[in-house]
Amino acid sequence: MSAIGTTAADLSATELLAAYRCGGLSPVEATRDTLDRIEQLNGAVNAFCLVDEAGALAAAKESEQRWLRGAPQGRLDGVPTSIKDILLTIGWPTRRGSRTTPAEGTFDVDGPPVARVREHGAVLLGKTTTPELAWKGVTDSPLTGATGNPWDPALTAGGSSGGSAAAVALGMGALSLGTDGGGSVRIPAAFTGTTAHKPTYGRVPHHPASPFGTLAHVGPMTRTATDAALLLDVVSGADDRDPWALAPPTGRFTDALAGGVAGLRIAVSPTLGYATVDPEVAAAFEAATDVFATLGATVEFADPGFADPVEPFEVLWFAGAAKTIEHLDAATRATMDPSLVEIAEQGARYSAVEYLTAMAVRNDLGTLMGAFHRSYDLLLTPTLPIAAFPVGLEVPSGSAPPRWTSWTPFTYPFNMTQQPAASVPCGFTASGLPVGLQIVGPRLADAVVLAAADAFQQATDWHRRRPALLAS
Repeated sequence: MSAIGTTAADLSATELLAAYRCGGLSPVEATRDTLDRIEQLNGAVNAFCLVDEAGALAAAKESEQRWLRGAPQGRLDGVPTSIKDILLTIGWPTRRGSRTTPAEGTFDVDGPPVARVREHGAVLLGKTTTPELAWKGVTDSPLTGATGNPWDPALTAGGSSGGSAAAVALGMGALSLGTDGGGSVRIPAAFTGTTAHKPTYGRVPHHPASPFGTLAHVGPMTRTATDAALLLDVVSGADDRDPWALAPPTGRFTDALAGGVAGLRIAVSPTLGYATVDPEVAAAFEAATDVFATLGATVEFADPGFADPVEPFEVLWFAGAAKTIEHLDAATRATMDPSLVEIAEQGARYSAVEYLTAMAVRNDLGTLMGAFHRSYDLLLTPTLPIAAFPVGLEVPSGSAPPRWTSWTPFTYPFNMTQQPAASVPCGFTASGLPVGLQIVGPRLADAVVLAAADAFQQATDWHRRRPALLAS
């Protein structure tokens, strides 16, 4: 138990490390509390598809000994951490939510971000659920079933990093590594009342390369912006397996949090000029943007001025899906998510000219946003235009468009531009469902985005609210 009267599972990574440092808590206690929480609540939401209790406790005992010697290993020593089942992890299969990937074999490689958290002493708990091959904005698959929302398990947690978001929200590990190709850390963060950051593309190296190409980012999923900055400090930097990786940052993201937002020029766009937003979400967003003015920023309404890029995004995304299953025969495809197979077959029909035309739109969008950020340090939007809807659906009931891109108009544009974007909780609907605020910065401005997210959280308490599922 911690000094503040909650179990260790309820503490942030930053709080855990402080408790280890002063001797008030051990990594073994924290890991046991977290494993107990997983045993109690994972059945309600299906956040984990693999839990390695023995491995986690063994790692926690090693961490405990290092802390007793006064020699912690890196910056995450003893922090319970989960890994989305897209990232390679030594000793565990990476099924990617698919029956088409092996459960048995030799698993002797960590992906770059997994290697970094292991090197820094994190206690790895297990793998979190994902839709098949991480293709959509909700989390369900033929292999692992559907992931429910901690605020109401009958609703979706979002996706494709829905398992990670549900785990973090319920104290089933303070940290998680997710991936984001069109909103996949930000969507579930908004639906679950947690915090997530999609870094500038290349800030976190990735291997093997995603079939969705340079749309796909790896990012931290946490309860606080402080923890997101801490995890990004650990996983940033070059890795020779990723030729697109950026050089290591010149400073620590955690150190940059103190910068706040005073003096920044912040643009507010409630719709990006084309989205339709639920009135309750719009009200929460408006109240959130007012906070930045009280913190000393210059805030004004301004749309970047681009049309909804959903069609070129889908060309790129569906072509990536085609690449993921090109080697599979019809019998194997029949075991897969039918909608994934549908978009992959559509993607296979695109010509090279159509693909390059979509890339040209992407390039123009990046140029436009570069010019926009000459006037504005940050852009604020809702993360999503709606709150969570029933689990097991790709789109809300009654939606005419069949694809998840129809209700994520604020997220995928910034995968196309490769900009950093964070989602933080900013309120609740009348029915008690979380609402997310998206903070977007120019390329390479991850530190500014995270400082703004932290400043907002220092001034509000939305991120401290906990799902009723915890009380039960």
